[in-house]
Formats: sequence, C-alpha cells, structure tokens
Amino acid sequence: MRLAFPLKRIFLSRSLRGRLLLGLALTWLLVVTLVLGMSWHLGKRMVHETNMAHLRYTATLLADEVTQQVDDRFQALARLHAMLGVTDDAEWLSYQLRQNDGLLAWFEGVVVANSDGRIIADWPAVIGRVGLETAELEYFQMLRGTRQPYVSEPFIGRASGLPAVLIGVPRLNEKGEFAGFVGGVLNLDAGGMFSRLAKVRLGAKGYAGVASASGTVLYHPNSSLINASVPSKDFNPLLDLALDGWEGDGVGKLLDGQTALQSYAQVWPASWIVGLYLPIEQAQLPLTNFIQRLWWLWASLALLMLPVLWWLIGRELAPLKHLEKQIGEVGLGQREDVSLATSVQELQQVASTFNRVEEERQQLLGHLQEREAFLDSVLNAVPQGMFVANIKGDITYMNPALLEMLGISADVPMATWLEQIHVDDSDGAKDMWFHSLRNGSDFVRQLRFLRSDEELLWLDVHARVVMISQDGHTLGLVGVVKDITERRQQEAIQRWEAEHDPLTGLLNRRGFERRLEEAFAEFQKTSTPSALLLFDLDHFKPINDEGGHALGDEMLRRIAQVVAWEVRRSDHVARQGGDEFGVLLPSCTLSQAQKIAESLRLAVGEVSVTHQDKVYTVTLSIGVTTFNELDSHVGDVLARADAGSYEAKDKGRDGVVVNIPPKNNDEMALFDSP
Repeated sequence: MRLAFPLKRIFLSRSLRGRLLLGLALTWLLVVTLVLGMSWHLGKRMVHETNMAHLRYTATLLADEVTQQVDDRFQALARLHAMLGVTDDAEWLSYQLRQNDGLLAWFEGVVVANSDGRIIADWPAVIGRVGLETAELEYFQMLRGTRQPYVSEPFIGRASGLPAVLIGVPRLNEKGEFAGFVGGVLNLDAGGMFSRLAKVRLGAKGYAGVASASGTVLYHPNSSLINASVPSKDFNPLLDLALDGWEGDGVGKLLDGQTALQSYAQVWPASWIVGLYLPIEQAQLPLTNFIQRLWWLWASLALLMLPVLWWLIGRELAPLKHLEKQIGEVGLGQREDVSLATSVQELQQVASTFNRVEEERQQLLGHLQEREAFLDSVLNAVPQGMFVANIKGDITYMNPALLEMLGISADVPMATWLEQIHVDDSDGAKDMWFHSLRNGSDFVRQLRFLRSDEELLWLDVHARVVMISQDGHTLGLVGVVKDITERRQQEAIQRWEAEHDPLTGLLNRRGFERRLEEAFAEFQKTSTPSALLLFDLDHFKPINDEGGHALGDEMLRRIAQVVAWEVRRSDHVARQGGDEFGVLLPSCTLSQAQKIAESLRLAVGEVSVTHQDKVYTVTLSIGVTTFNELDSHVGDVLARADAGSYEAKDKGRDGVVVNIPPKNNDEMALFDSP
C-alpha cells in the first residue's frame, strides 16, 4: 500500500515533482528497453548461428547414415546376385531366396526379374507379384539403361499397403549383358532405414524429413504426408534448390506457415535429400525466457527506487513553493517583488527576471489606457470603412463609417450580417480569410454585399495580419473597406461597349470573334458540334443612296431585331461591319443550321422601310458551315462560310448555300437551297 500511493500520485499529478519523477522513470524504461533490445538482437544472431551450425552438422550426419544404409543394401543385393547368377529357373531362384531370410531384416520382400522385366521369383511370396511386368516402370528402365544400382520412386507395396521404394541392382551375364535385376522392397515407415530420423529431437517442434530428387516426400513425422509432393518452388525456394543438388542452410517457411531454420544434405546413391527444420520460435525460446526474466528484474528494481526518488525530488523543489507564494502576493499587491533564500542558481535567475518584468509591466499599464483612447478616436474619425478581427478570424470592431456603408448597427451579430454577402462570393472569401490568418498573407478580395434596403454593393476589402515582430506571433487582422459599386458598374458598361455594335446592340466583330474562338476551343476538347452563318444584305446600297444613312441605319436595326428574334437564346448574333452579319450556333448540327438559315432568309425578306412612298426590301445570301476536325483555326471555318455566302450571291442572291466541311484536305462539297 505504501508503494501504491506514491505511484498513484506520480502518474496522476501534474506537478513538476511528479513530472520529473515520471521523466526519470521513462528514461530508465528507455535505457532498459535499449539495453534489452540490443541484447535481444545480439542474442538472436548468436542463437541463429549456433542453431544453424547444429542443424548443418546434424543434417550431414544423418545424410551420411542414410547413405551408409543404402550402400549396405546395395552390397547385400549385389552379394545375392553373385550367388543367384543369371539363371531364370524360377523354382531354384525361389529356393535360394528362402535360404536368405536374413535379407528380410532390411527389406519387406526380395524379387528377381528377367531381362524382359517380368518378376520370376519373390520372397516372401505375394499373390500376383510373380509374373508382374515391370518393363514399363521407371526403375526397370533405369536399371537396364544405367546398369548401376538404383533406388526407385515411391509406390504403394502390394503386401503391406504402405509407401515403399525398390532398391535394385542389375543382373549382368559374363558378357556384361543385362539379364534382369534383383530388388528389395523397402517400407518408408518410421522403422528400418529411417528409424534414426524418427529419434532426432530438435526441441518440441523441430523435425527431420527425407524427399526424393523428383519432389516426393519419403519420410515425415506426419505420416499422412509420405508419398505426397513437396511444396512449390515459390513456397520454399531452399527446398527447390536442394532438389537440384544443392546442400546448405537458410531460413524459409513450413507447411503450417511458421518460419524455420532449414538445413539440407544429399544422399547421393539414392538421389534423396535429408532436410532438418527448426521453427525460429522454438530456436529463440530460451533467449526469450532469459530476456523476460531480465526485464522483470529491472522493472522490480525501478519500482523499489521510485519512493526514494520521490522524496529527493520533493526536497530539491521546496523553494519553488516559496516562489509561488511570493508571486501570488505580488499579484494581490501585498508586496512589490519576490525574494528567495536559496542556493539554486536557476531559481534566483527566475526571481530576478520576474522582478524586472513586473517593473516593466507596471510602466506599460500606465500608458495602456491613453493609447486605447487615442486609437478609438482615430478609428472613429476616419471617413473610410475600417475593421479589426481577432486571431480566430472574428471581427471584433467596425468603425462608424463601415457600419454606415453596410447599413448595419454595431449590435448586429457577425453571423447575421455575414449572410448578406452574395452567395457566389461567400465561400471563396471565407477560404481566403482563413488562409491569410494561417500564413500571415494579406487578404485582398472584391465581393458583393446586399444591404438591408436591397441595395447591392461592390466592396473592395484589404486586410493585413498584425504580428508581434519579436516572435512572429499573430494578433489578428486590421482591414480597410471601400465601396467600388460605381466603378464596377462603369467597368461593366465599358466591357459591353467594347464588344457590341452601338447601332444594333448586336456583337461587333471583336466580340463575335472571341465567342467563335471559345466555341472552337470547346469543339477541339469535346467535339461539341457548332455551326456558323455568314451573310450580307442584297440590294442594301440603294437604301443608303436614295434614302440616306438614317434610312439605312433604320433598316439595319430592324433586321438585327428580326435575326435576334429568329435564332435561339444560346446563339450569338453579330454585325461585323456595314451590312455584314454573322450567327454562331453552338451545339448545332448542319441540318439544324440550314433550317435556321432558311427561317432567317424568309423573315428578313419581309422587313421593309419606306421613303417618299417607295418601299425598300432586302434579301440574304447566306453561307452555312460547321466546325471540322481538319480545321486548324477559326479562319478555316470563316473562309468556308464566306465562300458559301459568295456562292449564294453568284447564284442570284436570296439563297442559302451549305458548305460541307471536307472529310480530307482534297474534298469539299457545296449544296444550296432556294
């Protein structure tokens, strides 16, 4: 209980004493962790190297033992062959096999085959084995081809029903000709040849295994895996290398997903591979237990030291309590400065600095009210709108000029009048406002503001972040607001006049070409079809000559009204100069454009003006075309439409000629309508 109480105070306290002790404890924990971590990594490396050397030695030893057993069986069969000779007398061979019962200690059974691969004698006798044809089997072909002792691939034994291999030696006559083979059937169980492997102990989970070079499991502690295929090359690359004749060791995966140390050695006479496997978790278990015991030892030592450290730190920090008390008395006006009787140099420096700062603070407080009164007078007297915002971005002050400009009172909440900012300008202004606060950049923005009396204002707002120069700390923003409504209206009028014809109110050549360029750029990006009509007025010159320019201007205005009425709201109509007109039809096909051109021709034909009882009319010669993928610029489109207009004039005026864009650079098609 005595130990638990200081620990609780340490971890729950926000005092300097608790934090110092916690810092020491964390430092101790860090040092212990680093030491144990280094010990773990160094120990793990040593354990890895030691276990790998042990596996390498054991794998080589086991491979040598299996090799010796295979060689012993080869020699036993060779002696049997020397005794039997090359006769094919089945009775005599069976008799001789019975006389060699000692071979059954090494084999499940012994067989003799003739040169054709037919079994002619066996012992012990198994029904169906004599007379068995082996000519097509791999071990017969290998014995006949190599004429060397050979160990077959695994198969299921007839008598035992267990996985087995055939160890065979060829029968050769005096001329060295192949006369069959003598073979011994060997069970792949835990006894016999692999009894030594079954006794190998590599901790609780380590084991040994044997596989053939063709990739078949010959021995495994899990008997269900015997005669199965080894894992794929991608699953265990080390085993795949061993199947190709490699001997060595490394780290790889096991069938259960564990990572294990592995070592491989070759049994060359039988083309087998002996593998030893030790899970890394098992190999590192002794080291893990040692590190855990060491950790708990160091943790217990740290817990015993905490109460002593708590008392020592409390003793050293006692002067801080006196300093706290004296600072509180200064704040209440009960004393003018602090004075500590301590030998701790840092605390003396803190006391000296506090006394100096307190003296300066008193001096600043004496001038603060005067400066605030002066600033209020300046802001109230300025005829321009001004505001102040705090570090959070909230506007805390607006001078009378700004309140009058916006038509709001000083007591209106900020959230209320912010809603009067135009919806299209609100989000962008808000994002820029907080960006300026974060980065210290100026806020410069033009936005629309709807006054309570429904008057829409254009405001130019310029605010600058106020910082303390010593440390760059942001205090807020100070801004100026100008009413630029009249200037924006004047700019809008100037922009309209720059692109419109003053007589008809239609687009002029400059405005029309800008919209044509925009439509052509959209066509190049999205292949949106657009059409172009160009026409001038037939028989317009007599109106100017006989009726004067005033009559001609009246005719132009009436024609402009009719054309604007006949086209769609999305279309652009222009008077390019004199009696030349153009119509841009965005998102319009060629057939639609032709119909619109016909309606324009008919409608304009009904327009007339009268001078001295004489009625004047005009007709249109219209050229129609659309944008084309082969067009490199709008000049190509204008040229086709212009060519169509001239073609209409050449055919007698008052007509529509459609100039179809070419499919390639050598094609062009024209067709007209009356």
